[in-house]
Amino acid sequence: MKLALFFSYGISAKLWKDKGLLAREKLIYEEVLKRGALDTVYWFTYGIDDKQLETDVASGIEIIPMPRLFDSRLGRMLYSVVLPIVHFSLLRKVDIIKTNQMQAAWTAIIAKYLARKKLFVRTGYTWSIFIKERGKAFQKQSLIELIERLAYRTCNEFSVSSVSDFNYIRSKYKVENKGVVIPNYIDTSIFRPKHRKKENNSICFVGRLNEQKNLFSLLDAMVGLECKLSVIGTGELREALKTYAKERNISAEFVDYVDNVNLPQVLNKHEIFVLPSLYEGAPKALLEAMACGLCCIATDVKGNAEVIQHGINGLLCNTDADSIQQAIRLAMGDKEMANMLGRNGVRTIQENYSLEAVAKKEMGLYGGL
Repeated sequence: MKLALFFSYGISAKLWKDKGLLAREKLIYEEVLKRGALDTVYWFTYGIDDKQLETDVASGIEIIPMPRLFDSRLGRMLYSVVLPIVHFSLLRKVDIIKTNQMQAAWTAIIAKYLARKKLFVRTGYTWSIFIKERGKAFQKQSLIELIERLAYRTCNEFSVSSVSDFNYIRSKYKVENKGVVIPNYIDTSIFRPKHRKKENNSICFVGRLNEQKNLFSLLDAMVGLECKLSVIGTGELREALKTYAKERNISAEFVDYVDNVNLPQVLNKHEIFVLPSLYEGAPKALLEAMACGLCCIATDVKGNAEVIQHGINGLLCNTDADSIQQAIRLAMGDKEMANMLGRNGVRTIQENYSLEAVAKKEMGLYGGL
C-alpha cells in the first residue's frame, strides 16, 4: 500500500528540520513502514531542495519537492491548486491521499477526484476553532469553515487528536459514520524520566511565545515565588515577555530554541512544567513533559483537560495568575504528591500516547479505507 502525504501549505521538510521537528514528525511513517502497513510514503512538500533530506528519513519515504518554477508567494498558491496535475502520474500509483493539517486540504480534495483515490483528512488541531479564538476577521473564519466543510464531507475518513474537536466537527459539519480520534504521539524511547538530579524549585514552559499561551499570567504567577522559570520557545512576544520579567525582578530564563531530540534532557532538569494556555488543541509539549515525569500543571481548557486528570496525573488551574500560582505552590509544597503525579503522568503517556499505541490506530484506519 502506498500513501501520499500532502504537507500544509507553504511548509517544507527543510523547515521541519530547521525547527527541530523532522525527527519527531517522521516517526509515525517510519513506524508504519516498519510494521508493513505501508511500503511507500510520498511526501509532497513546498520546499524546492527537500529531496536532499531523504537521507534523514527511512528508505520507504520519498520526498517530492515543489518545482523551482513555483518558488514565490503567488507560485506556491498556484502550486497548491495544480500539484495534482503536475504529479498526476505519481498520484495514480498511490492508494491513499492524506493531509498533514487542514491548511491546503483543497489540494488533497482536488487530487482525490482527479486521481480517484481514497482521502484521509488528518489534523492535529482544528483550524476554525483556533481562528475564532484569535478573533480573526469574519471573512477569514467563513473561508476556513468552508474549507473544513468540503474536506470533511468529501473525505473517506478523518482523524483529529482530541475528543472535543471530534464532537465539534461531527456537530458543525454534520458528518456521520466516519471520523476517529488518534492522539498526538510521543517517542517514549527518548521522552522518559532520566532519573537525574533536578534543579531545586525549577519550573519550565515549552511552546510558542504568543497570546494563546497566556505567558504574562504565568510571569505574574511567579511574583513572590522562590522559583526559577525557564521559558523555552520563540514567538512574537519574546522581547515583551523578557522586559516584563525584568521589570518585575522575576527569575526567568528565556531559551530561544531546543531541538526536539534534545528536549528530554532539558525537561528532565526541571521539577514542574506549566502550560498556562487560554485554549489548546492537543498540546504535544504537555504530553512530552508528562512522559518525562515532571509534575505538570495546565489550565482547565479543552485539550489540556482531556489529558490531565486533576490530582491524579497532574494539576488543573484557571487561566488567571492567582490560580496558576496556587497550583505551583501546591506542587512545590508537597514533593511527595508532585512525584506521584509525575509517575502517573508517565503511565498515562505510555498507555495512551506512545508511538506504538498511536501507530496501531493509524494502521487500523488505513486498513479500513
